[in-house]
Amino acid sequence: MHPFSTLVVPQGAVGIHWFEQNAYAFKDSRGTALLIDPYFPRSRPTEKFIRPQPPVIEAEFPVDYVLVTHRHSDHTNPETLARIHAAWPDIVVIGPPESIAQVLGETPIEADHTITIHAGESVTVGEIVIRAFWSKPPEGDPAANIAPPDVTHLGYVIELEGIRLYVTGDTINTFADHDELLAPIAALKPDIGFLTTHPTEGEFPFFEDSVRLAQKLGLKTAVPAHYACFARRTYDPQAWAALFPAEGPQPLIIPWNAHIVYRPNV
Repeated sequence: MHPFSTLVVPQGAVGIHWFEQNAYAFKDSRGTALLIDPYFPRSRPTEKFIRPQPPVIEAEFPVDYVLVTHRHSDHTNPETLARIHAAWPDIVVIGPPESIAQVLGETPIEADHTITIHAGESVTVGEIVIRAFWSKPPEGDPAANIAPPDVTHLGYVIELEGIRLYVTGDTINTFADHDELLAPIAALKPDIGFLTTHPTEGEFPFFEDSVRLAQKLGLKTAVPAHYACFARRTYDPQAWAALFPAEGPQPLIIPWNAHIVYRPNV
């Protein structure tokens, strides 16, 4: 089995595993495991992927719930979800309408094992509370000449063990300027954020704006996301971390396909 599957998480802490890209697993003290945006394709041509093998074999990674942020193939991946379901048929998949429609149309997962969520809504699964927020506003950002997104993009504040974890998903480049979107997230006082960023590309917040976003949200800890998977869409996380001021938030780089046990302020 995968090493994370045997991790014992103490009360008041959360186990966090990062695979690559935006794929994470969170685990509580009861052993409940939530996967975020699992993307583990088996075909990985060297001209596209950094590594020839996926970071995990789905059958070796027990999971209870899967949460997806939007319907792009590296976030809602029917191939991966079908293998997870084959190994762990009781999983429940949670996500925005387009993602759930794709799950129902392209995998064996049935409707009673899915939950559709919209921005502003929350769902509780087991002891885990999930709250959804816009990551890309439906109208885009006309003032910045950013067109409306092609699908619904959500981020989530996930609460377990009394700890609040914020996953941005793929945010609009100007996200740090959208105080109306940030305010309800900041009001929940998330402890740790997993922030999609890129230094030059322009779809997502640049490094400096990612730092500003972490500060506006009042995060204690910030983790870089959405890298170390595609050969042409990666970046140096150390360069991102170097931009954080000494007074915080504290940047945290989780090594590729590795896990930590997280406690706020520890």
